[in-house]
Parts: sequence; C-alpha cells; structure tokens
Amino acid sequence: MARPDKSAAVAELTDKFRSSNAAVLTEYRGLTVAQLKELRRSLGENAQYAVVKNTLTKIAANEAGITSLDDQFTGPTAVAFITGDPVTSAKGLRDFAKENPNLIIKGGVLDGKALTADEIKKLADLESREVLLAKLAGAMKGKQSQAAALFQALPSKFVRTAEALRAKVEQGGAGTPAPVEAEAAAE
Repeated sequence: MARPDKSAAVAELTDKFRSSNAAVLTEYRGLTVAQLKELRRSLGENAQYAVVKNTLTKIAANEAGITSLDDQFTGPTAVAFITGDPVTSAKGLRDFAKENPNLIIKGGVLDGKALTADEIKKLADLESREVLLAKLAGAMKGKQSQAAALFQALPSKFVRTAEALRAKVEQGGAGTPAPVEAEAAAE
C-alpha cells in the first residue's frame, strides 16, 4: 500500500501536469544549487522548476493522461511546469543550457502533445506571444486602413465625376445629353 506522503506527492504532481500549458523534462546532473536557483529565475514568473522523483512523476504524468514521457524518466530529472507563455520559458531553458552544458533538455509536452528536445529548441526560437499578437494586430490594422481608404475613395470619386458631369451640362459643353422631347420628335 502507498504511503500517504508519496500519495500526496503524486497528487500534487498530477495537479501540476493538469494545470500547466507545458512541461519540460531536464537532466540537471552536475549543476550546483546556485545554478539551479539561477535557472529558476531565468524561466520567468509563469514557470515552476521542480526536482522530482522519476517513479512518482511517471505515475503522476500517467494519471494526468500523459504517457509520451514514460521513457524519459531516467537519471536525475527535474520538470519545468509552465503555466504562462511556453516560448519565454523555453528561451530561458535554451539560453541557460548554452551557458551551462550540464543542463540537458530531454523533452516535454505542450498542450498534450509530446515534444522532443529539438522541438523545444525550435519553440524557443519563436517570438513571444505578445510580440506575435502585436504583429498580427498591426497587420490587421493596416489592412483595415487600406480597405477603409478604398471604400471611402469609391463614393468620393463617384461624387466628383457626377459633379463634373453636372457642371459640364450646365455650361452646355460637348457631350450634353439631348433633351428627351427632341429625341422623340426626331423619330
């Protein structure tokens, strides 16, 4: 029968897996306590980095419906549970791993989909969610401005053309339409 403290740890880890947008598994062998503290800071405010026991974490991941990580629970493992923008935390992990080669990114999961270490590095190369949303908003605003100018130009051009024709008719200029009575009498 499972001990109450282990059951509580599994329940807590299961809850973290369920409430996180993403989770990244790393191997931290050879990192000092100071380096781990620095790593936690580099992940940002929306991520929690936890050193975990493999067997308990594997059970918790399976209870949360994540079975794709089963083969990655070997060696000293720590998990970054990400509740906010996964790009920011992936950048923090990638940059820290460049400076500290002892940190190895094993893989992870994003919105229920398994990710390899290379896919996590590609995720880190993306721009943050805020930057992408700002670019999208700018593009949409630009297209709306172009459409508004186009829609405003059509009636304006029509009014100018109609005004030019009216002025020409009043002056009796060339191209003046013949009166309807004269056309009827000519027939």
